[in-house]
Amino acid sequence: DPEAARSGNSKITTTLGLVVHAAADGVALGAAASTSQTSVQLIVFVAIMLHKAPAAFGLVSFLMHAGLERNRIRKHLLVFALAAPVMSMVTYLGLSKSSKEALSEVNATGVAMLFSAGTFLYVATVHVLPEVGGIAHSHKPESAGGKGLGRLEVAALVLGCLIPLFLSIGHHH
Repeated sequence: DPEAARSGNSKITTTLGLVVHAAADGVALGAAASTSQTSVQLIVFVAIMLHKAPAAFGLVSFLMHAGLERNRIRKHLLVFALAAPVMSMVTYLGLSKSSKEALSEVNATGVAMLFSAGTFLYVATVHVLPEVGGIAHSHKPESAGGKGLGRLEVAALVLGCLIPLFLSIGHHH
């Protein structure tokens, strides 16, 4: 049954997507922990903690709605819950003092933070924006898609992407 297969794949895909997201959180947390700047550590930690509970709630709600039994939901949630701490430790150990000496030509902490930020941007632009704009991919023949993003929304998106550039002008390390 193609519909049942698509439903089963959506459960795995949703969990996998959130696990990758949590792993990117772990990369950011591990990279922040490897620095000596407590303000960066605190900001990254608080940002991750503020959205971890809603993400877990959303995963469990989606899996319950999809009809998964409780034991399978617990396994999905366990994998999701372990992704960030495991990647945090792996990243921290990878960026430890001995590894930093080997990576002295590149700012490994900055690269790890950029990787984490890039995964968030990828998810936002490839998966979230099409759904928000009403142009999400659909397998239903009667859905022709929505109108997409308006000019004001596109301008706000571009402005939001350029704000970090403007904030970094004149700021050197």
